[in-house]
Amino acid sequence: MNDDHTLLATDAKARAVPAAMPGERFRYYDFVMAAFVTILLLSNVIGAGKVATVDLPLIGDWPFGAGILFFPVSYVIGDVLTEVYGYARARRVIWAGFAAVVFMAFMAWIVVALPPAPTWTNQAAYETIFGQVPRIVAASVCAFWAGEFVNSYVLARMKVWTAGKHLWSRTIGSTVLGEGVDSLIFYPLAFWGAEGWTPSLVVTVLFTQWALKVGWEVLLTPVTYVAVGWLKAREGVEIFDRDTDFSPFRTRV
Repeated sequence: MNDDHTLLATDAKARAVPAAMPGERFRYYDFVMAAFVTILLLSNVIGAGKVATVDLPLIGDWPFGAGILFFPVSYVIGDVLTEVYGYARARRVIWAGFAAVVFMAFMAWIVVALPPAPTWTNQAAYETIFGQVPRIVAASVCAFWAGEFVNSYVLARMKVWTAGKHLWSRTIGSTVLGEGVDSLIFYPLAFWGAEGWTPSLVVTVLFTQWALKVGWEVLLTPVTYVAVGWLKAREGVEIFDRDTDFSPFRTRV
């Protein structure tokens, strides 16, 4: 198989063009990639290590990972990438995010390992926040890699099956599977046996995290529709991954 797609212009001329166009053809692809990587890094640095609790009526205390505030947005952006630019270009962004997180973890390890100045008294607090980043990021990289590729693959396949109709069904359907894989990998690897994390808490947060992520996707569906419509109109494309090589290990468009 190759990386050829069906790609049709959506402007008034509606002419067929090859899918594997140079990256500079797209006006906003780089900006979408930058937004994706930024959200991914925020979710790992700021939110991944903290458990928050909300008191819900009829349910009581409901614990959830604070990263839920950031990470679901990356799935929305991932949906937009695959829907507008196709699986092959989404694959490049996933690998870019992978590299960014690995580099962030490496630099965090170096900074934490540097001997503090005698007058600087915040080393313990600094290690509390960034000292656990390597384990969290290792789990996050594995979960992110698998979950994002599942999400992108399912969405691309469903777009062909639905002939490009019912966007909501493929964004939500792909998120149910992609986020499920992500949560099943991330929480046990990141927090099993960690201080403050009992096995029951890991399982509870895992399932609540998955439910909240899917809920976020449902709530953000109108935003996805607006973003997809806006980008398609300005990029002038409609991509269907009919003959795409879906191997995650290819980076060529």
